[in-house]
Amino acid sequence: MDQLAPLLNQISLSARVFFSGDMCQVVNFDGSELAGHVHLMKSGKVALTVREKEVGTIERPSVLFFPRPCQHSLVPVDDKGCELLCASVDLGVRVRSPLAMALPEVLILPMDDMTPIAPTLELLFREAFNDEFGRQAALDRIAEYFLIQMLRHVMTTGQLQSGIFAALGDSRLAHAVKAMHEKPSHPWTLDALADLCGMSRARFAVNFRDATGITPLDYLTDWRISVAQNLIKQGRSIKSVAAAVGYQSNAALTRVFLKRVGTSPSGWGKQSAY
Repeated sequence: MDQLAPLLNQISLSARVFFSGDMCQVVNFDGSELAGHVHLMKSGKVALTVREKEVGTIERPSVLFFPRPCQHSLVPVDDKGCELLCASVDLGVRVRSPLAMALPEVLILPMDDMTPIAPTLELLFREAFNDEFGRQAALDRIAEYFLIQMLRHVMTTGQLQSGIFAALGDSRLAHAVKAMHEKPSHPWTLDALADLCGMSRARFAVNFRDATGITPLDYLTDWRISVAQNLIKQGRSIKSVAAAVGYQSNAALTRVFLKRVGTSPSGWGKQSAY
């Protein structure tokens, strides 16, 4: 079962490399833009501060991954500076994708521990530190591929143990999550989801909440609204969106959308267009 596929299909994953080279002074990211960041430190040492709190000094070549907007600073430790490649990333924050929202605020991944991804890292750095035709377009697309590889890496190595990833890591609960992800329009009930997992209704509800922090039907609603937002961004009509995510009418979708998002589907669509 491809646990990442439904989460990736629901968003328009993107990355844009905006810096590569030697960083010799403090760089601040205020977290105001609707994007996360990934910083690939090829060499040197850098002190990392997150929300004005010192996290520590990164001394090994590492990937610093911020899946959501987050205030942070990179401070070179000595006069030699550090060699960096930085990109802004979109994992569906605007549509509150479970992929973006369930990841930790920051992941620090030593490159030595990412051997299967080494060829992609080498390709990224080679492209970044040369000036070939089509450089920016190539960099961005390689960075997007790297994001998928990195997500695969942290999932397969068991580094994600909270939120929806905890449920996906449970061989029984994963059946229910997969079903909700693949068929948001289906009229799922607690009993039907429990049956998919081979569990009693009560046991399923308790285990799911213990793993994710929310009830199965609350997660289903969040997923439906996230899918609905993505479809609205694509220009789909509200009527077709409602049917695609399991609501019988525009009014039914609007009631839930207002409660979860704070505005109507059409209002949100106008806001997201800017």
